[in-house]
Amino acid sequence: MTPKRPEGAGAIPKSVESPALSSPGPANLYAALDLGTNSCRMLIAQPQGSQFVVVDSFSKSVQLGAGLERSGRLSRSSIYRTIQALRVCQQKLKRNRVTRMRLVATEACRRASNGGEFMARVRRETGLHLDIIEPQEEAQLAVVSCAPLVSRKTDQLLVVDIGGGSTELVWIDLTNVPPAERPKSIMRMHNGFHSSDGSSPAAKVVDWISVPLGVATLRDQFNDVEDDSARFALMSWFFEENLAEFAPYKDEPPREGFQIVGTSGTVTTVAASHLGLKRYDRNKVDGLRMTSDEIDKVIRSYLALGPTGRRRDPRIGMDRQALIMSGAAILQALLRCWPTDRLSVADRGLREGMLYAQMSEDGVLTDEEHE
Repeated sequence: MTPKRPEGAGAIPKSVESPALSSPGPANLYAALDLGTNSCRMLIAQPQGSQFVVVDSFSKSVQLGAGLERSGRLSRSSIYRTIQALRVCQQKLKRNRVTRMRLVATEACRRASNGGEFMARVRRETGLHLDIIEPQEEAQLAVVSCAPLVSRKTDQLLVVDIGGGSTELVWIDLTNVPPAERPKSIMRMHNGFHSSDGSSPAAKVVDWISVPLGVATLRDQFNDVEDDSARFALMSWFFEENLAEFAPYKDEPPREGFQIVGTSGTVTTVAASHLGLKRYDRNKVDGLRMTSDEIDKVIRSYLALGPTGRRRDPRIGMDRQALIMSGAAILQALLRCWPTDRLSVADRGLREGMLYAQMSEDGVLTDEEHE
């Protein structure tokens, strides 16, 4: 069971500025904004049962981290683009009279020497107060957002969130949790990886890691490599090298009872290509299960297309084509480490995690069984 979303508010479009589809009271509305290295995205939603319905949304590529690898600072042009996008978000929050919200910034603002200065400028020019969150909270929110996709048959779970500037991996042991309680035990992690309400066995986090390589930062590391295939191979190898400190790295689990949930624009784009969609459809992509062979086939087709072909592919799109191969390199490295027949595609992420966390905190979600 997944959150309901207005038609057209998928993960791939360059910019989404949907009008409010209904006019619920402001007391019933929640907002979540995720300012990442590449994109600025926001959802405004209303709780409905054990899920929520989105009433307004915004998504735009702002490339906040452009040039960060080289200079260590957020550039003037990146700051300008981002503030313009945040002004649109502020207008939507004001129009919907939202008072319950969580607005966060991630890797680019964590790493930039002028990240704090930028946050102050955002407050001054837009009135929005964004928190620069730590990697662990980013990982927690990604895990919570994927709770509805966790199978009751899953004993070992790996949640992967491929961002623009970093990639979070969380390994969770569910063997001590009754099968019917497994999705709910993931939802309870909004209070922390080791939190429990004491009423039932808790999911156990075996290990987690935040790799400071995402689709934008990994691409920038190998911009000087001209050959497309060589650049891809180097990116995949380099990312795998950065997994050495992750405890479960060398221990391949049995395929039975093991599930990877992947959340990112890369994963949803690969899924759309696998399905042959002419137009992105979140309802077909979110929750889709793909085998490693199916994913590898899509990645090989991207390499065969080359840069020019990928730019023309409507499933990739102009906004995603510059980042798809670095994301695919990360995905390939993960599948090389942990072959699985159960990779679940999640069109969801920090925003959904923040919404679930706020609503759970307020007790406005009903305690229904996950499908």
